[in-house]
Amino acid sequence: MTLEENKSIVLQAYDAFDRGDIKQGRALIAPDITGCVMGSHKLKGADAFFEYAMRMRGAFPDGRHTFEDVIAEDDKVVTRGTFSGTHLAEIMGVSPTGKQVTFSIVHIDRVVKGKVVEHWGQADMVALMQQLGIEKAIAR
Repeated sequence: MTLEENKSIVLQAYDAFDRGDIKQGRALIAPDITGCVMGSHKLKGADAFFEYAMRMRGAFPDGRHTFEDVIAEDDKVVTRGTFSGTHLAEIMGVSPTGKQVTFSIVHIDRVVKGKVVEHWGQADMVALMQQLGIEKAIAR
């Protein structure tokens, strides 16, 4: 696959997530995907990946990825940008606030034979928690 094809697959996967289109997402994600989200949450298999993704989507149902950089090299695609959405369901023990949030994200996805087989995701959780009003747990 070309670098541009790999970028397209990754961007289509994020678009499917943003629209809540699990069918398209499953077409782009390998059944045996592995990954690490926010440095500690390990994911093994498409079911675990989609369970995590849909929990995030449930908390931010209008959530959208906006990418400022999309860089491909070999079989990896790096995306840097923001995730924005309205907090409408519990996430990480925080009850729904109705607040609109935007926080920085960086993801690395590995693509093999037209499918995302590995995913690493980092997010500015300090910014997210501050926007949700969890200030005392975080010092900047």
